[in-house]
Formats: sequence, C-alpha cells, structure tokens
Amino acid sequence: MKTSNFALRLQPTIMAEAKALAAEEGVALNQLINVAIAEKLAIARTRQFFERYTRGADPARALEILAKARRVNPPMPGDELPEGWKGWDAEAPKSKTPLAAAPPAQRRATRRK
Repeated sequence: MKTSNFALRLQPTIMAEAKALAAEEGVALNQLINVAIAEKLAIARTRQFFERYTRGADPARALEILAKARRVNPPMPGDELPEGWKGWDAEAPKSKTPLAAAPPAQRRATRRK
C-alpha cells in the first residue's frame, strides 16, 4: 500500500480529544484519522449517489404506481411467509458480548473482519 504524508495542524483541544479517543479505541492516532476521513468520504459519495439517482424523481407518481400495484396484483400462490416467521418487529437475537462492552483488542479484531 502506497502512503503519503500530510502535515495536519489541529487545535490543541481537538488533538487531545483525538488522542484520547484513539487510546480508548486501542488504535493509533494515524489510524483514527484515516478512518474518520474514510467515513466522511463515504458519506459524501453516498449523498452524491442519491442526488444523481433521484434527480428528476417524482415521489407522488412513484407512490401512485406502488398503490396501483397493490390493488391490481394480489399475492400469488408461493408468496406466503415461511413457517415460523415472526415478523419485522420480532426481537433480534442478542449477541453474548456486545461490541461496545468488548475489550478494545476484541473491538479492533471485530472491526477488521
């Protein structure tokens, strides 16, 4: 992996908080900054994606089409729910060790998977 250097000037209070968070997460400050930038870029890309694919969309017309599809096309044989299906609001099984409660080393290992 090719890397590049960049001199980053942070306010002392932000630097102190970043160092504390990195220590709490059990990662290097450099890694914390890399992840923070990657998250920001992912947010920007996602926003651009939805802006591009929803440009010119007509939500009212889409809802009309969906409402029509419900009336015209009743469920067909084979569309039944699987036996034992509990519904969308059924409680999801709980993890034995929630990620937030896991020791930092375990959180790191989980994040990298």
